[in-house]
Amino acid sequence: MWKFVSRKFLTHFPISYSSSSSSLSHPLFLSSLLHSHSLASPLSHSNFLVTTHNINPKVLNCEYAVRGEIVTLAQKLQQDLQANPGSHPFDEILYCNIGNPQSLGQYPITFFREVLALCDHPTLLDKSDSHGLFSSDSIERAWRILDQIPGRATGAYSHSQGIKGLRDTIASGIEARDGFPADPNDIFLTDGASPGVHMMMQLLIRSENDGILCPIPQYPLYSASITLHGGKLVPYYLNEETGWGLEIPELKKQLEDAKSKGINLRALVVINPGNPTGQVLPKENQQEIVKFCKEEGLVLLADEENIYVPEKKFHSFKKVSRSMGYGENDISVVSFQSVSKGYYGECGKRGGYFEVTGFSSEVREQIYKMASVNLCSNVSGQILASLVMSPPEVGDDSYESYFAEKDEILTSMARRAKTLEEAFNKLEGVTCNKAEGAMYLFPRIQLPNKAIESAKAENSVPDAFYCKQLLQATGIVFVPGSGFGQVPGTWHFRCTILPQEEKIPAIITRLTKFHENFMDQFHD
Repeated sequence: MWKFVSRKFLTHFPISYSSSSSSLSHPLFLSSLLHSHSLASPLSHSNFLVTTHNINPKVLNCEYAVRGEIVTLAQKLQQDLQANPGSHPFDEILYCNIGNPQSLGQYPITFFREVLALCDHPTLLDKSDSHGLFSSDSIERAWRILDQIPGRATGAYSHSQGIKGLRDTIASGIEARDGFPADPNDIFLTDGASPGVHMMMQLLIRSENDGILCPIPQYPLYSASITLHGGKLVPYYLNEETGWGLEIPELKKQLEDAKSKGINLRALVVINPGNPTGQVLPKENQQEIVKFCKEEGLVLLADEENIYVPEKKFHSFKKVSRSMGYGENDISVVSFQSVSKGYYGECGKRGGYFEVTGFSSEVREQIYKMASVNLCSNVSGQILASLVMSPPEVGDDSYESYFAEKDEILTSMARRAKTLEEAFNKLEGVTCNKAEGAMYLFPRIQLPNKAIESAKAENSVPDAFYCKQLLQATGIVFVPGSGFGQVPGTWHFRCTILPQEEKIPAIITRLTKFHENFMDQFHD
C-alpha cells in the first residue's frame, strides 16, 4: 500500500475528496504521512507509551514545508561546517527558505527598538543621560505606552484581547490608512499572525465536511491549520501565466466542485501580496473577490502584507468592501497582520493582530473566550504592533531617521527581487514572475525526465530532489514548490529575497554553476 501511495504522490498531485478523511489524500500532507509511517514502522515491541500509531492522526497528516526536510538537512550541514571547517564545498549555509529578515542581516528600526528598550526597562526614563541616548519622541512614546499598561510592567499578563490603549492606537492607524472607522474591540493582539489563523480555523471548522477555499500555491500555515482543525482544504489555482492572477471563474469552478461533493464552504483565504508568489492583487480584482464572498456567504480571511513596487498601492480588503458600500451586516472580513512582515521584520518578537468585522457580538465573545485560553499575547509584541501602526510623524525627532531606514529596506528589497528574478530567468528551463510585494520569488523549473526518474528512485518529489542537490552542492536553502502546492505536472521552488545585497552575487554564481551542472547531468 505505502509503495503504491508514494508512487502516486511522486507523479500526480490531484486534490481528492473521496476519502472519508480527505486530508490523508491531500498532496501537501502525503509526504509527511509517509515519512511518519516509515519512522514508526510496525515495531510493536517499542518501549514508548506514545508512538506515531496512537497520536492524533491530524498531527501526522499536516506538513510545514518551510521548516521541513531540506531545512533539517541544512542545519546538519551547518553543524558539520562548525565542527569540521572545509568539510563541504561551501563555507556557509545561505538560508533563503524563510522570511526571517534579521537573521540574514537586516537591522531593526531604531525607533521601534528604542521604545521597546525604554518600556522593558522603565528606570532608564528617570536617568538624565537617557536624553542623550534616546530620541525625544521615543522617550515620550514610551511614557505614553507605559501609562496604558497596568502597573507599567511589560512582564505582567495583559488583557487577553491585548492592552486596550494599544488596540486604540492600532484602530486609529487602521482608520487613518483606510479612511473608514475601526473599532478597538474588533482587534485581537496575537503572537504573530499564526495564532489568529488557527483561531479562525478553530472557530469556523465544525467537522470534516467543512471546507476552506485556499490559494495554490499557498503559505503552508493555512493547509496545516485546516488539517489540524479537521477541515478540508478546497484549492483554487492561481494563474501563473498572468502573473499568478486570482481568477473568479476558477473560484466558482472549485466552489461548485466542492459543493457537489457535499462540502460546506465556510471561508475564502486570500494572501495579498502572494506568499510564495509575490504578486499584488489589483483593486478591481479585490472588488470581484469581495463581491464573490458576499454572494456566496463566505468569510473573507485576508492575509495582508507590504508592497514595494511604486506602481502598486496597498488596499486592505476591509477598505475595499467598505468602499463598495458593504457594512457590518453584509460581509464578514478578517484581516491578519504581523510585525514579522515588511520593512520591520521583527519575527522573533512575535507581534501581530487580527481585525474581525461583520461578526455578531455573540460570536466575538466566543473569539474572546478562545483568546483567553492562551491568557494573552506577549506584551513586547503588542507594543511593536502598535508602533508599526503609529510610526513617527512629521516634526518628531525620529521622523527623518525612521523613514530613511524604512525606505532603504524597501528599496533594497525591490533591487534584490529584481536581481534574483533576472538571474532565475537566465537559467535553462526556469521562468520567474515579477515580485511586487512580500519577501519571495517562486520560479518554475522544467526538470528533465532523467531528474524526475532519479527523484522517484530516491522516493523524493522532483522539486525537493532539486533543492536537496542544490543544498548539498552550494549550501543554498530553497523550499520545494511541492510544499506550497502547485498545478499538477509543474515544479517550483521558493526563494526569499532577504539575503543582504552583498551576498546576492555569490548566491547567483553558486546557483548558476550548480544549475548548469545539474542540467548537464540529467539532460534527456
